Order: sequence, then structure tokens, then C-alpha cells
Amino acid sequence: MLRQGSGPPLVLLHGVLGAEGMWRGVIPIVSRHHDTIAPTALGHRGGRFPTERPTRIAHVIDDAQRLLDELRIEKAHFAGNSMGGWIALELARRGRALSVCGLSPAGCWPPLLDGATRPAARALGRAVRDTRSGRVLLPLLAPFARFRRWALRATAAHGDRASARDLLELADDLLGCAVSRDLLATNEHLEPLDPLPCPITLAWSARDRIFPVAVNGELARELIPGARFIVLDDVGHVPMIDDPGLVARTILETTRVSF
Repeated sequence: MLRQGSGPPLVLLHGVLGAEGMWRGVIPIVSRHHDTIAPTALGHRGGRFPTERPTRIAHVIDDAQRLLDELRIEKAHFAGNSMGGWIALELARRGRALSVCGLSPAGCWPPLLDGATRPAARALGRAVRDTRSGRVLLPLLAPFARFRRWALRATAAHGDRASARDLLELADDLLGCAVSRDLLATNEHLEPLDPLPCPITLAWSARDRIFPVAVNGELARELIPGARFIVLDDVGHVPMIDDPGLVARTILETTRVSF
């Protein structure tokens, strides 16, 4: 877990297959205004190991709530990307949020009998397989910006902005996720959230290839009709890779702190 700064608590929640390090570019900015906490989710590399299998999103949410209790935080501001956005919204439903900034939150899809058939699940499953087969070559290829852009094309509009070290860490996070098959195959989905339990911003990436704004973004607007909805220009599904400053400003707008 990463923790920095002082002020009202702000919890940053990463996406599936990720870890706390995905927020390193954002933390120095938001921690000027907040006690900023970035944990690693249940079953992910560096997080607590799950006790129930298959692990479901509900278990990951329970684990995040358990962490709040351990830290003696009754309510916090939350910002979450993809799976992290879904977790943040569910914690708001449980009355634990002062505000939520959901960055292309997961769960905004039609119910399916088999979650593994979802296009996003298939795309991320391919990423796991490709990374596993090519991990041995990454130290040789990662220094090249063109390769980083290609390797991160599914999640970033400008993957070359990630450093070689970043790419290696992202690959190890992906391969170190013990619950990838469970979570990618889940048939869970976000239930409608209306009325709002707190101020909520849905910030969708304009160049999101995992959850396109025209599809999943529109479903999110229907599921959470009272939320503020904005589109973040020129960033992909994981906007912290492309533009951590933009992400930080968007979060701070939501927590109503002057940037």
C-alpha cells in the first residue's frame, strides 16, 4: 500500500490485473490536498490472497471495505479506474464515500450468463497470454518507445509515455494476479445507483478501447443518471499512463479541492 500526504482521506483503486503502482504519477499531485492511500486489491500482486474461489468482485469490494475498517476510516473520497471505479461506486452504495471519481468504471455492461464472452474480458485474456509468452523478451524490448506504445495499445493512447521500468512492472502485475480468470469471467454487473449517495463523477476516456465511451459510457449514464459525466480527451482505458496530471485534476475537481 502506498500512502502520502495529509488532509481528508482519498483512496485510489486500480483496475483488474493492476496494482498500487499504477497511481505513482498521480499521488504526488493529489497528496498535496489529501491523505492519499493506494492499496492493492484482493488477489492482485502484493494484495491479500483470497480465501474464496472463484473470487468475485463482491469479495474484492468486501476486502476494500475491510481495509477502511482497519485504517479506521469511516468515509473517504474515492477515485477508481476500471474495476477500481466499480469498487468505489459499490462502496458509495454502502455509505462509505464522500465522493467518487470513476475513471471508465467496469460493471457497466448488460448482464451476461457467461462473463468470459464479454469483449473486454476476451481482450484482457489475450493480453495475459501474450505477456506470459513474451515476458522473457521484455527487458530487451522495453527501452524502445515504439514497442512500449505497441505493447500498451489496448490500455493507453500513448504507451510510449510509460518508462521501460513501468512496462516491466505492469507486466509483472498482470502475470502476478492470482484471480485474473475468476474476475474476467464474472457475470456480476453494476446495479443502478439512483439517487446518488454522494457526489459522483464518471470520467470516460475518449480513446478507451476496452470500454468504449459510445457503448459502456452510455450504459454508465443510464445506470447512474445523476452523476456528472465528462470525457477525458486523448487518453486510453488506463488514463494514468497517458496523462497523470489530467487524472489528478479530474479527481480534485470531484473532491472539490482547488487545484
